[in-house]
Parts: sequence; structure tokens; C-alpha cells
Amino acid sequence: MANLKIIRVRIASVKSTRQITSAMKMVSAAKLRKAQDKILRLRPYAHKLHEILVGLSQSLAETRVDNVYGRITSPEKILLVVITSNKGLCGAFNSNVIKEARRVVSEKYFDQFSKGNVTILPVGKKGYDFFRKQNINMLPECNHLLNDLTFENVVVVAESIMNRFVAGEYDKVEIIYNQFKNAAVQNLTDEVFLPVETVRDGNTKESVPADYIYEPSREEIVKELIPKSLKIQFYKAVLDSFVAEHGARMTAMHKATDNATEMIRDLTLQYNKARQASITNQILEVVSGAEALKG
Repeated sequence: MANLKIIRVRIASVKSTRQITSAMKMVSAAKLRKAQDKILRLRPYAHKLHEILVGLSQSLAETRVDNVYGRITSPEKILLVVITSNKGLCGAFNSNVIKEARRVVSEKYFDQFSKGNVTILPVGKKGYDFFRKQNINMLPECNHLLNDLTFENVVVVAESIMNRFVAGEYDKVEIIYNQFKNAAVQNLTDEVFLPVETVRDGNTKESVPADYIYEPSREEIVKELIPKSLKIQFYKAVLDSFVAEHGARMTAMHKATDNATEMIRDLTLQYNKARQASITNQILEVVSGAEALKG
């Protein structure tokens, strides 16, 4: 049997760990509720705005109005925006995003990668720490976005990406992140940010209804609506990942707390058995000593 003192120390250690995981679970739950309200309010607006954007881009293509954000060329220079978290203890949240980014590079853009034309923009410390050790081009990290997640801060990064695309530094920009579904489920998502697509799901086209009247002109809308919609889409992706992170951490800490409780129960049983065996041995020694004295 294990030493009673060692078992007592292990029980105390696991109890301390359970207190930490339980506290982290409650903190993540509180942050999740607050952030979840934001993403649920933003999604309908972002979806409708993107629907108008896709239809407008299609209309511009048909009327041959120049749309700098819809420039479709053979993708030679690729930018992948990989959104992870700044902190760990959230299960497979970060590793899933990193694995997907590596899969995209190896399967979709291997030729471009071999030429050195694939660049990673890491949003989140975990992704930055991983990719800086790899032989791949990287832009400066944007870990500060998750520390103070506001639309104003995200817009600065979105505008930088859009300006690089317009300048021809990149032919295609994709965002890889975890999309929030519920506290226990996150959908791994890989979506095209630029160029603005006019066709989705094969041959299905999304377009604005024909009775829409553009005011002001289409040219003015290109300058105002399309950049605004792109900024909203980028903000939604970062916010989605932020909410999914807290959901994943809450679930992971819930499981860790349950595992700690089960371990404490097993250790307590082991301690009681060892203590009972020790007491039995002491009684046997007393009885044996008494019998020896009688003899």
C-alpha cells in the first residue's frame, strides 16, 4: 500500500487543481454569455450585408464597372489569416485551426508554398508561437486584437489586408478560424475573404433582386459599401473565434473539474483502504505482543 502521507498530499493537490478549473469554468461561462450576445446580434446583419455585397459584385461584373475587391486572377500569392487564441487550456481549439491551416497549405497551395508565395497572418499568440518555428512567410502578429476586441481595433487590420490586396501584394486572402455553434461545438471554417466571390456552392448565384435601385451610383457604392461589408465580415470572423474560444475553454474546464472529482474519490478510497490496513496491522502487532507475554 502507498504511504498515507503521499496519498494525503495527492488528494490536497487534486483539490487545489479542482478549485482552479472550477473557477476558470465560471469565468469562461460569464465571458461566453457576454460575447455570445454580440455574435448573435451581429450575424443577421453581417449575413444580409454579405448577400448584398455578393449580388452587387455580380452586378458590377456584368456591367463591367471596375471593382478592385473583386479582381479574380490565378492565385499565385496567398495570404492565410489564422485565428487562434492568446491562452491555452481550451482543449483542441487551437490545434484544430493549426492543423487545418497546414492542410490548406499542403493540399490547396503546395505549388505556391514551394515558391515562397504563401504568407501567414497569425491572430492569436498560440498560432504565432507555432508558425514562427516553421519555414513559412509571416506578417507581424495581431495578438492585441483578442486582448481588446473592438470593431475599431479590428478595422485597422482589415484595412491593412484590403490595401495589400488592392496593391497586388496578394491574389487571394482566406480566413481560417473556429466558428461558434454552441458551448460544446465549434465549426472549423475556411472562408475566402478576398476577392469578393459572386458564386457560391458551385453554380448557385446570390444576387440582389432586380428591383433594387442603387442610390448613389454603383461606383459610389463600390467605394463605400464593399469596404464596409468586408470590415464587418472580418470582425465577425474574429468575434466568432473569440466566442468559440470561451465555449471551448468552459467545456474543457468542466471536463477537467469532473475528472478531478473522480480522481479525488478514487484517492480517498485508496487512502481509506491503506489506513484500514495500517490499523489492522497495528492491532495484530498488539495482539501478538500480548500473546507473547502470556507465553
